[in-house]
Amino acid sequence: MTAPTTNASTETADLPSDAPPIPEGSTMVTVKIERYNPEVDDDLHWESYRIPALPSDRVLNLLHYIKWYIDGTLTFRRSCAHGVCGSDAMRINGVNRLACKVLMKDMFAKKGETTITVEPIKGLPVEKDLLVNMEPFFEAYKAIKPYLVATGNDPTRERIQSVAERERFDDTTKCILCAACTTSCPVYWSEGSYFGPAAIVNAHRFIFDSRDEAAEERLDILNDIDGVWRCRTTFNCTDACPRGIQVTKAIQEVKRALMFRRR
Repeated sequence: MTAPTTNASTETADLPSDAPPIPEGSTMVTVKIERYNPEVDDDLHWESYRIPALPSDRVLNLLHYIKWYIDGTLTFRRSCAHGVCGSDAMRINGVNRLACKVLMKDMFAKKGETTITVEPIKGLPVEKDLLVNMEPFFEAYKAIKPYLVATGNDPTRERIQSVAERERFDDTTKCILCAACTTSCPVYWSEGSYFGPAAIVNAHRFIFDSRDEAAEERLDILNDIDGVWRCRTTFNCTDACPRGIQVTKAIQEVKRALMFRRR
């Protein structure tokens, strides 16, 4: 990979000489990325790259292009690239999204040149570039006991559940733990001890599961000072969820369960 040249007037990296041919039908866009290398940087800073993009490209494709052909030091998470693993949550144009699900045809400016900003999700420590430390997020997730709790002898057959009983918590089974909802929450940004929407959503999934026997225990956990009562109902979490989960509604249902201690 040949080192890219930099346009001094715009501080935007140009394409290196060994970059692949620009695809027919592509549009040149500027991708502005908030970068941080703990070995050399004191703080986060912006770097821009002008690259070709097709309408069918996703933002993740653009990040791959930059990493593979312009700057191999760019660091970010990704795995399945199909919106299932939840690895590539980041702030795209100021909104939490999965980079693999954002199509460029929806991002092109109607007039003038397109500029896309990409930042790490907020509220979690930045390790490098778009890579954040997910440990605080998963600690909150583990604290709500995200697994089925059932006592007594092991059943000799599956635990039967009606369609209505399943529908009671079906929405919250869709969570892929991408942290997009939690890191879109202003309360989580300012008060890092808050459990956050994702942990509450996963607690909801078991609190309202007719097969589970630890609903009261989870409700006690979420009744803590860092639990559901920190939610201010801003709906950022619902807007950010790439799976379409009604996150705010689930949080309100857990609040009602606490108030009335019934399902």
